[in-house]
Formats: sequence, C-alpha cells, structure tokens
Amino acid sequence: MEFFESTSWQGSYYAGGWKRAGHTADVVSPSTGEILGSFGVASPDDLDHAVRAAAVAQREWGARPADERSAIMRRAGEIIDRHSGVLAEWLIDEAGSGQGKAAFESGLVASEFHLAAATAMMPYGQLLQSAKPRLSMSRRRPVGVVGVISPFNFPGILSARSIAPALALGNAVILKPDPRTAVSGGLFFAAALEEAGVPAGLFSVLPGGVDVGSALVDHPLVPVISFTGSTEAGRIIGRRGGELLKRVHLELGGNNALVVLGDVDVDAAASAGAWGSFLHQGQICMTTGRHLVHTDVYDAYVEALATKARNLPAGDPRTGVPLGPIIDERQRDKVHGIVQETVSAGARLVAGGEFDRLFYSATVLADVAPDHAAFRKEIFGPVAPVTRFSTTDELVELVNASDYGLSLGILAGDALRAYELADRMPSGILHINDQTVDDESQAPFGGVGASGTGARFGGHEANIEAFTETQWVTMQTEIARYPF
Repeated sequence: MEFFESTSWQGSYYAGGWKRAGHTADVVSPSTGEILGSFGVASPDDLDHAVRAAAVAQREWGARPADERSAIMRRAGEIIDRHSGVLAEWLIDEAGSGQGKAAFESGLVASEFHLAAATAMMPYGQLLQSAKPRLSMSRRRPVGVVGVISPFNFPGILSARSIAPALALGNAVILKPDPRTAVSGGLFFAAALEEAGVPAGLFSVLPGGVDVGSALVDHPLVPVISFTGSTEAGRIIGRRGGELLKRVHLELGGNNALVVLGDVDVDAAASAGAWGSFLHQGQICMTTGRHLVHTDVYDAYVEALATKARNLPAGDPRTGVPLGPIIDERQRDKVHGIVQETVSAGARLVAGGEFDRLFYSATVLADVAPDHAAFRKEIFGPVAPVTRFSTTDELVELVNASDYGLSLGILAGDALRAYELADRMPSGILHINDQTVDDESQAPFGGVGASGTGARFGGHEANIEAFTETQWVTMQTEIARYPF
C-alpha cells in the first residue's frame, strides 16, 4: 500500500493500529472550504484504553537497549524525509500553510527525529562524590507515558518536537492534535512511526475535543504533559497539573518585540520585519507582534514595511501566493476586531486592514501606543503594529511592558551594543540582526513570563530534562552496618 494511503486512515484514529471511530469529523481546507477527508473523533473512554495499553507497551520499550530505540527513531526520520512532500501537501491544504513554510516545516519535522536518534545515545547520568566508600551516581529514567497536546499553526513540528524525544528516551506517547489539523499534526505521524517499527500501543493519535484533552491531563497513568497553545489554556492545564502533582511543560503565546535601532539599513530591517509579522499569516507564537522603531528611522521604516505589505497577496497557497488563510472565521474576526479597535483608538492604518473570506491582507499599523489593543494583545494574524521610541530607557520600558517573554529581535548597525542592551529585556530567545521567528531542532526553545515555563524543547539537555526523571543510585561491595 502507498504510504499514508487515505483508505487506511479515513474515519479512524490510531491506537494500537487504525481504529474506526463511532463519530467522525471532516478535514476541511481553510483556503477553499473543500472537504479533504475525515478522521475518527476519539472519546475519553478511547483515551483511557489507549493510555492503559501505552503503559504496558512502555515497560518493554523502556527496557530496550538505547541503540534499538535510536535505530527506530532514525528510520522514522528517514521515512519522513522520503515523504516530506506528502506532509507538505497536507500542511498547505489542511493548515493553510504557504508552500515555503510547508517545505520548511516538513524538513524540520524530519530533523526532530534525527536529533532524537542521537538523544537516545547521549550520556544519561553522572558519577557523584560521596563521603562513603561506595559508588554514587545519578541517572535518568523514562517517566512512563507522556501526553502531548499540540496546536494548529505549526502542527507538524509542534507535535514532533515532543513525540520524537519522548519516544527516544523510552517513553510511550499519547498525542491529542488540534482537530483542525488532525492529519498534518497527528495521523501522518501514526503512519510514519508504524512503518518505522514503533511497537503497537506505544504511540497513539487521538483527535478530539476539550473533553479528550482534559481526560489526558487528568489520567493517573500520565505523569508528564507537554502542551503547546494559548496562554489561557496553558494556565488551566498548569493549574490542574499542579493539583495532580504532574510535570507540565508549557509553551504558550507571545507578543514578541522587534527592536529597530537608529543605525540600521532600513530596507533590510523592513524585510526582516515583514517576514517576522507576515509569515504564515502571523499565526506563530514567535511572530513579531510589536515593531519598536527609533525615531531617526521611524517614518522610513513604516513606509518600507507598508510597501512590502502591499506586495504580499493573500489567497490559496496552492497557487503560490505568499499568504494563505487565517485558520477559521473566529480567529479572523478576532484579528479584525483588534485592528479596528486600535485604529479607533488613534493608530494609523497604513496598509491592509481588509479581508476576503479567510484571507486577511498584510496589515501595517503606525503610531501604535502601549495602551492600544494591537500593542497589548497577541494578535495571531498578519498585522504589524509599529511604535516609536527615542531613548534607551523608553525602549526598555516598551519591551518590558508585555507579560510575554518568548522571542526578541534587535536590528542594529552595532551588534555588540544590541547584545548589551538585551540584558535589560528578559526573553527566552534572543536574535540580534534577525527577526523573531526561528527554530532549530538542536537549539533550546521556550519562553518566560506568560510565554511558558522556560526551555523544555530542543537540544539534548532540554529534551532529557523534559522527558525523564532523575534517580540517585548508590552501590557498595558490603552491606552497611549501623548501631541499631
């Protein structure tokens, strides 16, 4: 059978194999409204069965030699590499991704599995000093079953970066993808991992609603939850996880600042700014949400950014246009409401501010003040709010006015000055002379403040920390004697 043949997964979810569901939902293209297929909607009972099977399968998987787990992760990466075009097509059709974004994401997904293959073979402990005549060491052990809840915007990579290292380190994984991207964020992985040889029951994909997500968070056999999504939902999951004494890794929203100092090449800066705000219609946690521009280059930057916005058409990404659709009407209306509210409060609409169905035009708002909605809120749309600053102290105050702290970009003629300035602006990610959107599988990823609980993804150290427990072990040749 051809890889990911639709007849194998239509109307199904994945748990120990493809299971026909009593209830199905349509896979709908946000670009055209076309029904692309259907998937099985899992229930909390389905989840309970999958978790219990995963707990059993994990015992054998966790006991396997690391090189065997590594080999399977390596095969998974090779399979995804070979079929990256299939994943990219689903990202375009189901998630509304532009062709370039889809190609980049599918490649990054494969790299997560290649990195995981190496992570499985990394040192997993250390020898410790001891006051007693014994061997003392710490080692990392699998946590058991990891629950992964992933979003719609980068569904492939934001699922893969938890699935791959968690499996490589000896855990089972239960994935609940966003129902709007159940294929590119979930079912595709089931096919790839099954072909790679992951044991039955170890990995499940259960598309469903809030009830399934809540059941996953609450399940007593799932000690670790990896969630990527909104800050509002993250607070709820984090609070519930705390009550249950679970480890909850939260990668949440952002309202990221791009600082444009007065000594920049304005056209280059505007190019970076446009990419940061408009890539994937601004539906990225790392999107440039605030352009903070020095007064010396402010007017020139606004005009250059607006010119780029006016030359970025939105439409069906299958036709090659750079901007695709907003994911659904609710999100589109939220974006448009923020734009209208901000203009009514005194900002200037320099470009865009219009939509056709789910296609929202690239939008530039100038003279945005700190109390405007577009400055305060995470927009999650192709909107670039621009704010002027004059002094360094004013800039630092503007950057730190947001509760979010995911990614910060500083564009400057003097990179060292930018680096020194960044120490006054807390952020999980810092890019000097680049915009705010970037990700590499080997780099630590995470935010501070309302953006989450720090770097819990990316690189061997972060992944080992995220998906294993620490155990202290001592060993001595004779039984210790005590005065009792």
